[in-house]
Amino acid sequence: MSEITPQDQELLDTIEKALLTRWPETQIEPSLERIAALVDVLGSPQLTYPTIHIGGTNGKTTTSRMIDSLLFEMGLRTGRFTSPHLESFVERIAINGEPIDAQALIFSYNDIAAYIEMMDSKFEHPISYFEALTALAFAAFAEHPIDVGVIEVGMGGEWDATNVVLADVSVLMPIDLDHTEYLGETLAEIAQTKAGIIKESGFIVLAQQEPEAAKELLKRAASVGADVVREGIEYAVMSRSVAVGGQLLTIRGAQDTYEDIFLPLHGKHQASNAAAALVAVEAFFGDQELDIEAVRAGFAAVTSPGRCEVLHRDPTIILDAAHNPHGAAAIAETIQSEFTFDEIIGVVAPMGDKDIRGILLELEQVMDSIIVTTNSSVRSTNIDELEKMAIEIFGHDRVFAHEKLADALDKAIKDTIRPLSDETIGILVTGSVVTAGDARRILRKKFAKVDQ
Repeated sequence: MSEITPQDQELLDTIEKALLTRWPETQIEPSLERIAALVDVLGSPQLTYPTIHIGGTNGKTTTSRMIDSLLFEMGLRTGRFTSPHLESFVERIAINGEPIDAQALIFSYNDIAAYIEMMDSKFEHPISYFEALTALAFAAFAEHPIDVGVIEVGMGGEWDATNVVLADVSVLMPIDLDHTEYLGETLAEIAQTKAGIIKESGFIVLAQQEPEAAKELLKRAASVGADVVREGIEYAVMSRSVAVGGQLLTIRGAQDTYEDIFLPLHGKHQASNAAAALVAVEAFFGDQELDIEAVRAGFAAVTSPGRCEVLHRDPTIILDAAHNPHGAAAIAETIQSEFTFDEIIGVVAPMGDKDIRGILLELEQVMDSIIVTTNSSVRSTNIDELEKMAIEIFGHDRVFAHEKLADALDKAIKDTIRPLSDETIGILVTGSVVTAGDARRILRKKFAKVDQ
């Protein structure tokens, strides 16, 4: 992404403000009616390129980034749409693996803004924030143009705004209890909604699922005649070993076995994400054999900000966007198995509508002490309620509380200033995507001043 001029930044800020006045993405009306009408009047830009569609609960964004990197290394022009963002909404729309150029985004927005406003008057609820961003991504990709779109589902599947695509390949990552107020109270109900991205005669990559969820996904695939490859059956991670800066993998795909793959991300779950991404790319290319060197280069180039991201050393600060118990369990396992800290200080700020107790129970297994705090979202958990819950799980002596995230980070850093702190003590900042994004901004600014 080229450097953004002050004038372009002002225009981007204006666009973001206009988008934020819309129905928020955390409030959903289950319907494709508005987005279908909007893309129709735009000329259905999402149908002008083939698509890989990624759904599920955990690992969607990282898997999308892996697929994008692999496709780009294989010579294709890519467009990637992911959500939510860490720091800027511009991150959500990427061209050839990089956030879209500011002027290109401004051009595409100006091109479709009048159509969005026209659609507002035609429905009980106007076009939502997420629907507008989704349409913007589709239009920007068609304008570029791209060879393939890598599109992450926002929430659910069946009625998610992204589900107006006709995907050549669909990927369903592990499904867990999340957004239960919209998707259902059980894994089966949630899986039924997420199965909505499975298209007739499509190709489905199915990551490891709980039996209750797998049953619903396979039932949907059978009903529409979709081909399915399943993790642990048709494809698998054959081996993984910890390496400096990541891990070394051997993956058995649906068509071939790929050895000596370096993945610069930590955790067993990231190895599974890599396997799903690789099989999705295999499916996209059909009978064409993948170039092993392009596969290796694609994985070696992968980044996933805010996902077990080592943001700083001395002290070591790790950011992770875990926002449910499944994600918290994954980062806890990764910290225990792939790092050698003697002590972990946690800085945790979850959203109030999540399974906070479940998140804390998973984190308690790895955190020696916890600093509870809040992030910049109005949905952030009330600090008094969070502290009380943390004390019940961690015990009074292990819990500290600071209303502001910046203060919580300062305390954590101050508490690690000891001999050999960079090797023996780690700081894990987690609880939500917003928390990871907020911490990124705060810490980069903080350490930039120190380095000056």
